Amino acid sequence: MGRNAGKSQGMVESKTKKTKQGVQPATDAAAPLTWTLKRKPTINDVARLAEVSKKTVSRVINQSPFVKDDTREKIDAIIRQIGYAPDPQARGLASQRSFLLGLVYDNPNAQYIVNIQNGVLEASRKAGYELVVHPCDRSNPRFAADVKRFVERQKLDGVVLLPPVSENNALAETLAEAGCRVVRIVAAPLDQPANTVVYHDWKAAGEVADHLVDLGHRAIGFITGPSFYRSAHERARGFIDRLAAHGITLPPERVVEGAYTFESGDAAAETLLGRPDRPTAIFASNDEMAAGVYKAAYRRGLVIPRDLTVIGFDDSALASRMCPTLSTVRSPIRDMGRMAAEKLIARIAAGDAAPIGASEVVPHLLVRESSAAPAT
Repeated sequence: MGRNAGKSQGMVESKTKKTKQGVQPATDAAAPLTWTLKRKPTINDVARLAEVSKKTVSRVINQSPFVKDDTREKIDAIIRQIGYAPDPQARGLASQRSFLLGLVYDNPNAQYIVNIQNGVLEASRKAGYELVVHPCDRSNPRFAADVKRFVERQKLDGVVLLPPVSENNALAETLAEAGCRVVRIVAAPLDQPANTVVYHDWKAAGEVADHLVDLGHRAIGFITGPSFYRSAHERARGFIDRLAAHGITLPPERVVEGAYTFESGDAAAETLLGRPDRPTAIFASNDEMAAGVYKAAYRRGLVIPRDLTVIGFDDSALASRMCPTLSTVRSPIRDMGRMAAEKLIARIAAGDAAPIGASEVVPHLLVRESSAAPAT
């Protein structure tokens, strides 16, 4: 065998043994592997070191569910140790995929979008996918056609839809007809479990009602989300129904619709706090609007929580930075993004053949400094 032939076969330093075929995998599976050749490692190198077929390595790279966990872990470890990186173009040609996911939204809450996006990126990068973000305008009569055109132009393998766009059944059907897999993050089970990540906001809103009643509040104000959001209806249903179970009915003048924005929370709080029988507690349907309540209370000289208890929803980064810190519902927004992307990637890898169960999230109330009993 020539001097260079060994290099073309055996490429790894470790607890290895040399044979006529080159350097073989270590018998000790825990031994570290170090790539020593100048060329990049290939999928064939990974397959030989893992003692599996090239097809099995390809399945692991493409997140196929049809690989045993111990085999997957072994292959993943070798890929990390020798620094193998699949060629995106070759990978796409071989699998007839673009390895691109889309994130489609029309939502005024920038922090919510960032948190979801970070979760999607966490899952997509782990699986070797890239993310294309697409803000849209659902008020445009042609918005469904525009989203379809975006998906086709980018040749996306799948799309994550955020609320309220995710609540549009016509859009989901349009994308499905175009051959694009979709996972919808929704506040209610609007589709098959394989196509959704469902968050049960109504249960968490009920916890807020229990909390305020336990503190002794009876004069309660409520700032809802915009009426065209399903989440707004679910949060209102959970909060109002639970108050009713305690024998408390919210009069219409104590319920004001907001827009999930800081400005709308400020304006709604002005309305509620400007009444002669102002509330001793306000539940705002997201943290941005709760921050607006803080501003309105400050202008009126009200001290939180001595004069006014304020509760938000989402537990965004803002909540723990406010003074006093905001009691709020902790909604695992980043986790929902990650779960949606993982479900989407699993469906793409399995070709929709494998059964994929429900993904459900139940947020919970996190009590901080903005909660107190009403002043006597």
